[in-house]
Amino acid sequence: MTSEATNLPSWRGGWFNRLIARPGFQSWASRFPLTRGRARADGATLFDVVQGFVQSQVLMALVELDMFRRLRAGPQSAEALGRACDIAPDRMQVLLQAGAALGLLRRKRGGYALARKGAALMGVPGLEAMIRHHKAFYEDLRDPVALLRGPEETQLSQFWPYVFGGDVPPAEAATYSDLMAQSQRLVAEDTLRAVSLKGVQHLLDVGGGTGAFLEAAGRAAPSMKMTLFDLPPVVPDARARFVAAGMAERVTITPGSFREQALPVGADAVSLIRVLYDHSDETVRALLARVFEALPDGGRLIISEPMGGGARPERAGDVYFAFYTMAMQTGRARSAAEIEALVQEAGFKQIRSRAPARAYVTRVLTAVRQN
Repeated sequence: MTSEATNLPSWRGGWFNRLIARPGFQSWASRFPLTRGRARADGATLFDVVQGFVQSQVLMALVELDMFRRLRAGPQSAEALGRACDIAPDRMQVLLQAGAALGLLRRKRGGYALARKGAALMGVPGLEAMIRHHKAFYEDLRDPVALLRGPEETQLSQFWPYVFGGDVPPAEAATYSDLMAQSQRLVAEDTLRAVSLKGVQHLLDVGGGTGAFLEAAGRAAPSMKMTLFDLPPVVPDARARFVAAGMAERVTITPGSFREQALPVGADAVSLIRVLYDHSDETVRALLARVFEALPDGGRLIISEPMGGGARPERAGDVYFAFYTMAMQTGRARSAAEIEALVQEAGFKQIRSRAPARAYVTRVLTAVRQN
């Protein structure tokens, strides 16, 4: 273990960790005045990790039972909610009490009401849909060692068939496009806070689904032309989105696969929003080469997606998204340094990445094509 983990010099890390790992030392440390605060805090943190899956399943039950909307109008009793959900009152009480312990609900007048965190969850676009779709992800995590060893097929890979290329049935395309579109609103917010579109005349969004990011970008830069490039099944919904937003005349929709076709030319900026982490290094290298070819000298590349922490591991990228992409059976959550290396290999210069506002939403990296 490194000294970073123990806050001790590296030459002391090994023996000190061996000491900490002894049950007798832990028992002593939990009682000794100078160490008991740290020992108890470590214990609480470890228990929080142990019970993490149970917390996630409590959240799943609250979402599946539409509990947050049921309580939006005001407090209700466990008995009333149990009747409405066909669940015994004592078991409903367990769920509601768990929700209150997680800060999502609160006790009020003998019943339960919506807490601030529960209300905030309802206000995050696409979050409830993402929680519901986690059933497939949790099924793959039921045996994490089997997942690490690489099963032939996973539940999550069946949910996101587009990452393997080829034709995708319209019904499946609609499912993942809707989920992506909802989650893209938060990503678009953080991306456009991190990067300015000032001076961009024409933005090409590759793999942009039904155009949620382009719609936000179009509002941020009202005079900018835009092109959406994605698989043919998403075109009708994308066209409907831009018509509803009054942007139809500003947007060109070009159906195609970046695995098989050259990208449309004419744009002076290309955005890849939550695209790279869905794909293997080989596919990413080919895509970045195509982006380089499509851009003029001075053209800008914008990459926005959750990233791993690299030398400084962090939870969103190195826990959630790392295992999520593993369950998808393609792609991975790369660190900003790894993406920078791939971008540099493609020929880009002036590569920059700022610390993210919300690492669990996205991180932005930009680069410039220079001949």
